[in-house]
Amino acid sequence: MRIGILTGGGDCPGLNAVIRACVRCGTTVHRDEFIGYRHGWKGLIEGESVVLDQATTRGLLTMGGTMLGTSRTNPFSTAQGSDALRATLQRDAIDALVVIGGEDTLGVAARLADDGVRVVGVPKTIDNDLDGTDFTFGFHTAVQTATDAIDRLHTTAESHDRVMVVEVMGRHAGWIAVYSAMAGGADIVLVPEEPFDIRAVAQMIEHRHASGARYSIVVVAEGAASIATADDLVVQSDAIDGFGHIHLGGVGAAVARDLERLTGFETRVTVLGHLLRGGTPTAYDRVLATRFGIAAIDALHAGETSVMVALHGTNIVRIPIGEAVAALKTVEASLLRDVRMFAPLVS
Repeated sequence: MRIGILTGGGDCPGLNAVIRACVRCGTTVHRDEFIGYRHGWKGLIEGESVVLDQATTRGLLTMGGTMLGTSRTNPFSTAQGSDALRATLQRDAIDALVVIGGEDTLGVAARLADDGVRVVGVPKTIDNDLDGTDFTFGFHTAVQTATDAIDRLHTTAESHDRVMVVEVMGRHAGWIAVYSAMAGGADIVLVPEEPFDIRAVAQMIEHRHASGARYSIVVVAEGAASIATADDLVVQSDAIDGFGHIHLGGVGAAVARDLERLTGFETRVTVLGHLLRGGTPTAYDRVLATRFGIAAIDALHAGETSVMVALHGTNIVRIPIGEAVAALKTVEASLLRDVRMFAPLVS
């Protein structure tokens, strides 16, 4: 079988491990041939490709990012996009595609499958908000990076009697914020699932300090919003990508500014941002990404199409791509309750 591979959307620790596993499994078990498309759907539209084999994918397991490059190109944003995709697939004699991405990338994959292209999806997002899988690779690496940062901020916050606000990624779901806040011993966490009252946050910090605490750590997801402006997220710019997403960022600075004004306590903000995407994947994510890559090739050789490999418990299963992208997975109420025990959610 001649298989195409592409990575779309934001980069993520573990992408290279998936590519490596696909090629290793396909070439050694099935004698497959692989073509990698550069920069996501953009490369497939423009026919920019590279041969993938064991030699070109050797040493990828520990490398962050993606050797293929990525983009947020939406091929269906123009009338010619779909035709260009098909032309490239026909020119390269591609029998099937392995598409590694999040909600938007896999949404395109689902449309291609409906048009008759054989596609298997692999779930990728550090936000862990893709439905149908317990975890996506890259999430645990992002949480570990955020937790390491919070650990370090504790000592500087205590030294200066400061309030430290830590902004992490999380457009619609607060998985990174909740996990890193709990693991890092943060005092307050603000997430997109529950709009917050900044005055209540300030009162909680004042109460902590009046009770003897010398400092406070506040973790806030980039998509968190105040109850006063719940439909007006803080953004870096009005630019919109190919899938209609605006560039979020800045809520941490806004929260820090308001807390200092309301409490009088010196407040600083640290924006982790793209640090959470970068660097080598954790052992957990290397294993999960490898298992996903093998499972994707197994699915193709089992005759499957329009499915996504997913983690259910400790098992890798296959579910319809449409089911995976039908809704975003937000933090469940039970986990929000647990984190409230240590880092109260203010609403």
